[in-house]
Amino acid sequence: MTLIKSISGIRGTIGGSPEEGLNPLAIVKFVAAYATFIKSHTTVTTNKIVVGRDARISGPMVKQVVIGTLTGIGFDVVDLDLATTPTTELAVVMEQACGGIILTASHNPKQWNALKLLNERGEFLNAAEGAEVLRIAEAEEFTFADVDHLGKVIDDSSYNSKHIQSVLDLKLVDIEAIKAANFRVAIDCVNSVGGIIIPQLLSALGVKEIFKLHCAPHGNFAHNPEPLPENLTEISEMMKKAHADVGFVVDPDVDRLAVVCENGEMFGEEYTLVAVSDYVLSHTPGNTVSNLSSSRALRDVTRAHGAQYNAAAVGEVNVVAKMKETNAVIGGEGNGGVIYPESHYGRDALVGIALFLTHLAKKKQKVSEMRASYPPYFISKKKIELTPDIDVDAILEKVKEKFAQYDITDIDGVKIDFPEKWVHLRKSNTEPIIRIYAEAHTTEEAEAIGEELIEIIRSMCK
Repeated sequence: MTLIKSISGIRGTIGGSPEEGLNPLAIVKFVAAYATFIKSHTTVTTNKIVVGRDARISGPMVKQVVIGTLTGIGFDVVDLDLATTPTTELAVVMEQACGGIILTASHNPKQWNALKLLNERGEFLNAAEGAEVLRIAEAEEFTFADVDHLGKVIDDSSYNSKHIQSVLDLKLVDIEAIKAANFRVAIDCVNSVGGIIIPQLLSALGVKEIFKLHCAPHGNFAHNPEPLPENLTEISEMMKKAHADVGFVVDPDVDRLAVVCENGEMFGEEYTLVAVSDYVLSHTPGNTVSNLSSSRALRDVTRAHGAQYNAAAVGEVNVVAKMKETNAVIGGEGNGGVIYPESHYGRDALVGIALFLTHLAKKKQKVSEMRASYPPYFISKKKIELTPDIDVDAILEKVKEKFAQYDITDIDGVKIDFPEKWVHLRKSNTEPIIRIYAEAHTTEEAEAIGEELIEIIRSMCK
């Protein structure tokens, strides 16, 4: 059994002894610490915290413990029950709540669950705030309310429709253009909350023919829930059999979006953000942001629109901070995470779907033709395991020195930008591993530069 406490929250496998898995004792301690932190830092006075969950089997159990702890501290809880991560983020703002907790382990398998922690803006806590929550939990510096000051629970199932309406209201979402295109759309919602809200969104956008895969939200994921090509063979086949125009795949909490071409080929998760950004930039002058491990294609498309691209450290909270700093009009992460500030500062697959369909309708192209119009890049992802006694930071510093003649970024590990390719080395926070991401114009080139760095690191370790 596994329990991982980090500045971004707490996650683990269900079950085990008190110090092993994600069990009620661990949940109470961590939620009490979060509530104590929020109570001393919030600027709003509603005394509300929003709670939403994905469809994991453990969700009802975890939710009961979370809500009991929050009301025990004295907060009123707005219980959305089954709700996506972006829905919960929006609900925090709409409720003028003090914060929010999303019960989801994102793309992890069904035995995992986790708590994602939000501030009063419906955004993730930053590193310093997360560290303070961990400190409070470790010191057990929390006090529960007396019987006259316990919180209450407010059930609210209206936020799916509110979220959808907020997407429909976006200026760049053209419902009439989507209706006129008569799209046939296939979806794979991996037996979680996307199976509830994505069909509703598509219907509201005027899509009349929807082909559904794994939309029953029972939490027994039909395949590995991470939306990678090797896990999406079913929808690939469905695209061809149903003669669908486009396919959409989401992860269990619906903050990542993968697109499938009409011929069953993958559009590429990296290119979800590229395509949506191309559409947004064609109507809204402004800058873009993605993380250091995301495709260079976004930079190329941004510059083609005469705008500026900036890279952030890996992690949504870092991308959001850089977007605010640079007044970016669109941004996100190469894992299919679209962040559109016109809606909110969170990855949102619903926003991504609506903008992508509008873009496709106006382009009057096949999805494969649209994909071919963007700069061709291929990413290789590798890792090298080191012995615990090796100083990983020192190794990364040596790599930086070796490639000093190139453009180096060191805000998150070491990224080396060559003229036609790049490689990004990041240290794991939990084990002696260096993750090596590389991108080039061909798979072979990306693989080769990744292998070259692995050999260089091994030689440095001798």
